[in-house]
Amino acid sequence: MSFKLHPKLAADCYYLGDFSLSALLLSKDANYPWYILVPRQADISEAFQLSLIDQQTLQRESMQLSEALNNGFAADKMNIAALGNMVPQLHLHHIVRYKTDAAWPNPIWGCVDAKTYSDSLLNKRIDKTHQLLTPLGFTPPITPS
Repeated sequence: MSFKLHPKLAADCYYLGDFSLSALLLSKDANYPWYILVPRQADISEAFQLSLIDQQTLQRESMQLSEALNNGFAADKMNIAALGNMVPQLHLHHIVRYKTDAAWPNPIWGCVDAKTYSDSLLNKRIDKTHQLLTPLGFTPPITPS
């Protein structure tokens, strides 16, 4: 089987591009800089199901993403989680947290209603993400000119 993004992730996120193993998504909830790494492997729900090389690649991508987001967004704390209770497809949440955010210090889930991105903020967030990650081997999607 070939990789297909879970419908809930496709509906709840914007696709930003790819690392060598994983697709990078941005949650449509603008309350937080909230990114999701999804290994492009079919029928994988747990990290241990990946080959050893892919496990190492996912770990490297996650650490690179975390460091870039932490530095680029001046995070107070990075929250990284692989839950999978609602979406069984393996995916890792990377959430930039601030002591001033609406849910601090609690987990973000269920604390406040999702906030929709304005076009301006969405474009700024995507541009900043691409600037932070492109030097790390991240590939933004090709857009028609």
